[in-house]
Amino acid sequence: MTKPSLPELLHAAVTAVGGTERPGQVSMAETVAEAIDGGSHLLVQAGTGTGKSLGYLVPALAHGERVVIATATLALQRQLVERDLPRTVDALHPLLRRRPQFAMLKGRSNYLCLHRLHEGMPQDEEEGLFDQFEAAAPTSKLGQDLLRMRDWADETETGDRDDLTPGVSDRAWSQVSVSSRECLGASKCAYGAECFAEAARERAKLSDVVVTNHALLAIDAIEGAPVLPQHEVLIVDEAHELVSRVTGVATGELTPGQVSRAVRRVAKLVNEKAADQLQTASEGFERLMELALPGRLEEIPEDLGYALMALRDAARTVISALGSTRDKSVQEEDAVRKQALASVESIHDVAERITNGSEWDVVWYERHERFGASLRVAPMSVSGLLREKLFSDRSVVLTSATLKLGGDFNGVGASLGLAPEGTESEDAPVWKGLDVGSPFDYGKQGILYVAKHLARPGREGTRSDMLDELAELIEAAGGRTLGLFSSMRAAQSAAEELRERLDVPILLQGEETLGELIKGFAADSRTCLFGTLSLWQGVDVPGTSCQLVIMDKIPFPRPDDPLMSARQKAVDEAGGNGFMAVAATHAALLMAQGAGRLVRASGDRGVVAVLDPRLATARYGSYLRASLPDFWYTTDRNQARRSLAAIDAAAKAADEGQGLA
Repeated sequence: MTKPSLPELLHAAVTAVGGTERPGQVSMAETVAEAIDGGSHLLVQAGTGTGKSLGYLVPALAHGERVVIATATLALQRQLVERDLPRTVDALHPLLRRRPQFAMLKGRSNYLCLHRLHEGMPQDEEEGLFDQFEAAAPTSKLGQDLLRMRDWADETETGDRDDLTPGVSDRAWSQVSVSSRECLGASKCAYGAECFAEAARERAKLSDVVVTNHALLAIDAIEGAPVLPQHEVLIVDEAHELVSRVTGVATGELTPGQVSRAVRRVAKLVNEKAADQLQTASEGFERLMELALPGRLEEIPEDLGYALMALRDAARTVISALGSTRDKSVQEEDAVRKQALASVESIHDVAERITNGSEWDVVWYERHERFGASLRVAPMSVSGLLREKLFSDRSVVLTSATLKLGGDFNGVGASLGLAPEGTESEDAPVWKGLDVGSPFDYGKQGILYVAKHLARPGREGTRSDMLDELAELIEAAGGRTLGLFSSMRAAQSAAEELRERLDVPILLQGEETLGELIKGFAADSRTCLFGTLSLWQGVDVPGTSCQLVIMDKIPFPRPDDPLMSARQKAVDEAGGNGFMAVAATHAALLMAQGAGRLVRASGDRGVVAVLDPRLATARYGSYLRASLPDFWYTTDRNQARRSLAAIDAAAKAADEGQGLA
């Protein structure tokens, strides 16, 4: 039997999911197949509606080697495992004459720990084990969630937190889960044979396709202990998120609360001298943190240096002592010791990292209203790490709707450790970029309106002219507005002001879960939804409910953001343009994601309104506009209102027509 061609396989898969083949999808599948077969690397920008999941799944399954797919969001992980992969495997089975197996793999703390569920968990005060089910009142929300999880443990096949519906709070979940550092290990655990996390790892080892997330991919790359099974092909979806997720995993933190918890955990497990040493170091660190002012520490102050060395040395003493003592009065001592050891090792590692100092690390203080001060350390850049760990020994395909910024892939490529496209040298991974476009006609379906007449946004104070403009646009649109604000404070003040002025419902991020907000927004076309940057990627509302997307201002990083400003300064000092490489790239990515909320289907119409004149007047404006979908562009406020009113009238007529039908 002849081997089926890629077009045949793609046609079978698209038919199975009830879709239609699109030229962009075909082009993507062919180029992905070439990259995989040639062992090279590829960046693919595939706009909304392209069908990019099948564009990489079909060539990956046809290749026959093990593939790891890493995504940023839970929604896409679920879509792949519950919808796209089962249908695609079924469709390709008769043609490939084999049935590829697939599995989902996450970090250990995402799975229910049977040991902690049944044996209890270490308690800070007593440091024996306590039964969290008895400790929580059965009538409390926590108590009810714990009882529900105990029942669920008998039914679930996966133990995966995301399969528990309705979900539970982080606090409730922490009572029944462990981190990889706290885990006893399958061979030492009474429940090792039934462990959900171990079962997930075993399924992944036996699968042809492993679906994971960016965080686990980062842990696998950074920590050196392989978590993912060996694979020949890596596909990174939502690749615009990868750098920030890897940075998050590579960031260390120390807080007084974290250190004092560790002190309590080790108190009964080590000799008095070791416990006292950690207690003294903890008190010294806490006193310093009470005076900490937010901001970057370009040099470690002498008093902080001494406090960190004291913490590091005390933690090292405790780690040694934990290895040599046993307290027979503590039941199930292994679990207690393991949690204590994990908390002290974490403190040791961060204190040592900051004490040793590296020109490649950025250290800063942060202060949170509820949680107080924290000391943080993050890599100046993860590009070298990604170049070394990601692009060796396998073919890598990175895809997203937003990878091409300012007209090319080099900005995103640089953040991933890649030299400009077409560069050939021994240590530079060879890659190519492909933009397969979008099936949507952005020029006819959408307008980009920049409110050029408004005052430039300042750092402080309300923007009354911006709020007036916002109110007029929403009125013209008849509601139907997604407001994307550069800060939570701006979103809140706009919601408060416009709830008084306008006769349309305004939902605000934080007042309900994101899922409930999106449901409410989609259900009533007059409704508006206001939120901040984190909303920009979670909203997918095709149809007439979202016909106006508003951005209050260009989302540059805050000038006092220690990590971003350090990165910008480093590029400047190396002779580059730090503002364009860091701040403008950051803003372009977020704006492209935000503008992408408008057109989600071929019938969608609407306006993206940017209430920041700099997009029209500043030198970098053309770079940012080139990063957005190719909407029809105007700075004419009357044109924007007329267009919105016409779109609103057409939507109302369509809604009435459906009502009559």
